[in-house]
Amino acid sequence: MTELNRNTNETKIQLAFSIDGEGQANIQTGVPFMDHMLDLFTKHGQFDLTVKADGDVEIDDHHTTEDIGICLGLALKEALGDKKGIKRYGNAFVPMDETLAQVVVDLSNRPHFEMRGEFPAQKVGTFDTELVHEFLWKLALEARMNLHVIIHYGSNTHHMIEAVFKALARALDEATFIDPRVKGVPSTKGML
Repeated sequence: MTELNRNTNETKIQLAFSIDGEGQANIQTGVPFMDHMLDLFTKHGQFDLTVKADGDVEIDDHHTTEDIGICLGLALKEALGDKKGIKRYGNAFVPMDETLAQVVVDLSNRPHFEMRGEFPAQKVGTFDTELVHEFLWKLALEARMNLHVIIHYGSNTHHMIEAVFKALARALDEATFIDPRVKGVPSTKGML
């Protein structure tokens, strides 16, 4: 279990994360839509995740969402350790009613983020949908991974975002899986 705290003038975040979990979530971010997304992320990745966030949500959800992405990325990087034996790559397609989303990851130690797809609505409830990009970019940056998100199609913004978070969880679960055939790290460089 990796634990960390992040305290700024805008947010205070306590986070605990385990890659090899049971899908147990205890999420209290102050941003209800993020609570929902992180809960299903945890369940579909078979991770364990605890997040307690106190942010300036009276302004908007930006700082809290961004800082959770930073913390989760840092926790993922730390939890991976030396990356010996992992599969490294993960790919998942997830349908959600009329939506199909795909997430592909490479735990390469080279941060990069690409997202293809547009959300038809600017908000889901009170949540600004542009924050999905912010969260994912910070997650990829701090975890030092390649993260590619493709929303092939969809019309319901909630379904589209939910499919992305579920696909992210499943792609990470695949990439972090220990493959007994892998000796050392899965790279010709000898390191990740």
